[in-house]
Amino acid sequence: MTVSNTSSSTGASSATNVSGGGSSIANNFDQFLTLLTTQLKNQSPLDPLDTNQFTAQLVQFAGVEQQLKTNETLGSLLGLSAASTATNAVGFIGATITAEGATARLKDGAASWKINAPRGGSATITIKNSTGSVVQTLTRNLDAGDQTYKWDGKTSTGVNAPEGDYTISIDAKDTTGQAMTAKTQVSGVVDGVDFTSSIPMLKIGTISVPIDKVKTVVRAQ
Repeated sequence: MTVSNTSSSTGASSATNVSGGGSSIANNFDQFLTLLTTQLKNQSPLDPLDTNQFTAQLVQFAGVEQQLKTNETLGSLLGLSAASTATNAVGFIGATITAEGATARLKDGAASWKINAPRGGSATITIKNSTGSVVQTLTRNLDAGDQTYKWDGKTSTGVNAPEGDYTISIDAKDTTGQAMTAKTQVSGVVDGVDFTSSIPMLKIGTISVPIDKVKTVVRAQ
């Protein structure tokens, strides 16, 4: 089981910035009030100060202070949301998931993908290795709806491909020859979570699956 370390530097930095900003505003506001009080005490009765200008500045200070408090509250909510998402992601470990994706693991001479076709037809299936090189190209019929394509690991030359990650692409056409989009999904047991991206990535071996791409979750009884 693997759970990548997470860093709270961004959250800490944001909190520090908000706190520092609030402290700066508070200090400036105190200085402003001191200056205002001093000027009011020493103003000339024949030429009084324009209090409207001071009132406008007071309103501006109050608005900035309120905005800082709002930002601080939003920062706290975002932190709680991130913590909740992380907790939920860890809960996937040990479960079998099915998710949108085109990369599957070839192991023990077998790899499989789930394919969904909007209509019946045929498809040219291309399989590439982790370096992007084509290792197999073949054609097969497609039924409308969900189906599973299982690859035996044989390359176009008939040799066994080494174990690793392989990506499938499908060029599909319906029975009238019109192009159509066939969607692919992969499945496997989650054995880790990576938090280094903006979205938690569930790990199926070396394959990374964004948590928002998960379609089904099954736990062993």
